[in-house]
Amino acid sequence: MTLPQRIAHIVNHGLAALHPCVYGDLTARGAVGEIAADLQKEIALLCPNRDAKEIVDEFLAALPEVRRLVETDVQAAYDGDPAATSRMEVVMAYPGLYAVTIHRLAHVLYKLKVPIIPRVMSELAHSKTGIDIHPGATIGERFFIDHGTGVVIGETTVIGRNVRLYQGVTLGGLSFDKDSTGALVKGLKRHPNIEDNVVIYANATILGGDTTIGHDSEIGGNVWIKESVPPYSRVYNKPPAPVIKKIG
Repeated sequence: MTLPQRIAHIVNHGLAALHPCVYGDLTARGAVGEIAADLQKEIALLCPNRDAKEIVDEFLAALPEVRRLVETDVQAAYDGDPAATSRMEVVMAYPGLYAVTIHRLAHVLYKLKVPIIPRVMSELAHSKTGIDIHPGATIGERFFIDHGTGVVIGETTVIGRNVRLYQGVTLGGLSFDKDSTGALVKGLKRHPNIEDNVVIYANATILGGDTTIGHDSEIGGNVWIKESVPPYSRVYNKPPAPVIKKIG
């Protein structure tokens, strides 16, 4: 198998570890054993100067918290969508939950400074759901992406708890700083902060590392924001003036 195929195998075991009744025919314990063995092999190849077993042990130690966070995401989707008939439906059929679950696994590896694997994991979710979450993004509990197609969340985005996004939302960067040679400066804060209890409607674009959306705010569809918004704000465009003509 190629490296992306092997990483897809790891993703499937990670999903089975969190939702054994839905993904695969392994028990949660069996899935954890499989993901540990596969991860250790890949990390040993990619990081020959690091202790692969130690990294995997830290990843496994983080799994209970990942499981807890994913459970809050499931509940947020069920509570926030009147079309959801059960938590099981959310787990089996909601692309937002699928993408966020993979992100939470990839984010642990990203924080452990494992190269390549977390980014490929995020791209596997992106290719399946149309939701692009960089593994570096920090996301609080009870996160819900409704519908989801076209959502982009950049590497240095920080999202609080109980945040909801709709399709087409971009949490992105503005212009990128360059050094004296013209090369991009990496490692800077480029993407926005979204505080607790924020709702961002379809196709809104929020840009910049200095931009903060204050808690308990509502961001309307199709708005373009590149400066901070205070808490308890409602941001929207002026209503359009459509022309309606009778045909015939």
